Amino acid sequence: MKKECLKKTNNLWVLHNGKEYVVGLTNKAQDDLGTISFVSAPKVGQTYNKGDTLIELEAEKATSELDSPLTGTVSSVNEKIAENVDVLNDEDEFNAWILSLKDVEQSEFEAL
Repeated sequence: MKKECLKKTNNLWVLHNGKEYVVGLTNKAQDDLGTISFVSAPKVGQTYNKGDTLIELEAEKATSELDSPLTGTVSSVNEKIAENVDVLNDEDEFNAWILSLKDVEQSEFEAL
């Protein structure tokens, strides 16, 4: 994976896989929040502007609203989260992906 394809914010990572922008929870966020017990992820087809509340999490240390790092439309959501939220507590942060965005301006991603 090329380094320029992965960007991190304080709480989220964004990976451009060539088609979509996959968004997930960083290890730092996992550590800061503690064990996550609930996540409210958006529905496929919803459009968000950068800075809009994208994800709501409940965890042992805090309840948090995570803002969208990019403007785009949700193209997929990690269905495993609905079945078992512990996926977000995985040590491998790439298993803690939450959703994918499409229709994102490449320049916005590069500015992260």
